[in-house]
Amino acid sequence: MSRIKLVYVTPSMQSFVKSDIGILRNYFDVRVINQPWGNKKLAPLNFIAQFFSMLTNIFGAKFIIVNFGGYWAFWGIVFGKAFGKKVFIVTHGTDCASIPEINYGSLRISLLKRICKFSYHRADAIFPVSESLIETELSFDPAITSRKQGLLHYFPTLQVPLKTIYNGLDDNEWIPPEKSSRITNSFLAVMSSSQFTLKGGDLILKIAREYPDCNFYFAGIQAAQISEQAPENVRFLGFLAPKELLSWYQKSEFYFQLSGFEGFGCALCEAMLCGAIPIGSNTNHIPQIIGDCGFIIPEKSLKAAIAIMDKALSDTNKDLLSINSRLHIQANYSLTLREKNLIESLEQFTCESYTN
Repeated sequence: MSRIKLVYVTPSMQSFVKSDIGILRNYFDVRVINQPWGNKKLAPLNFIAQFFSMLTNIFGAKFIIVNFGGYWAFWGIVFGKAFGKKVFIVTHGTDCASIPEINYGSLRISLLKRICKFSYHRADAIFPVSESLIETELSFDPAITSRKQGLLHYFPTLQVPLKTIYNGLDDNEWIPPEKSSRITNSFLAVMSSSQFTLKGGDLILKIAREYPDCNFYFAGIQAAQISEQAPENVRFLGFLAPKELLSWYQKSEFYFQLSGFEGFGCALCEAMLCGAIPIGSNTNHIPQIIGDCGFIIPEKSLKAAIAIMDKALSDTNKDLLSINSRLHIQANYSLTLREKNLIESLEQFTCESYTN
């Protein structure tokens, strides 16, 4: 018997996107539409190309899933309504935010916000990856004055069902080291150069200056890509392939996730699965991901950070925190759990049963 066909629209192919496509292919004939939306100059061509891709793939499809709200959601909604197909949108963070103070958030761009509004109001359901993307109030970074964020803040008349489905991580891919080989008092953070301020890179440099006997590592960024001068105990690793990133998760004692806004925190979960002890900011879903397995910095200040750093470095139960970090992610943010919740949600809103 032939499988039910679905159209999956995505502007990018991050690891969590590939995981979702893998899950869906266990149940459906998935037709992926992926134009290079990261190149802004190609946006008009992508818009036209996506129209023809939708036209080619819509026939015989049961429904449409759009990954991220954005320009690429427009044709998904239009074709869904024109051909009587249900459309579901998965939101991840930037598509639920407007933070002009740090140049973050799709909703700070007028045209993009209008397209998101058009899409969100006409979707059959929206699946945020954390509750904070529905509605939240930011308090960590004092530079962020746009405190209220989320779908219901920017679109208060939104009536479509909103169902949170957490991201899921593969605990067979992200594993602790076979034997203890961690660098004592080492701290890792993962970010791109454009995310340096958003993810607290500026605060991490200040922390590093106060702790010269500790080692600090930035993955995903080179020293030349930032304007600040880093102290000698900071090393920039640049882009890392998945196996290289795994190695650094395994040999880092602590992991920093000091974001001012974070839709979920996949890298944080990856690090915790590898046994790195998390130190996170008090924002969005980060405290829930960390739970009792690490440390939370209440505000973006050096004073607050030092208090938590001293507590973390002097903790006598680091081995237990490391073990519990992995167990906590396995219990709450596994790939198996995301698969279960995603498929059950699709069954709920399409009124059909799917088996693999």
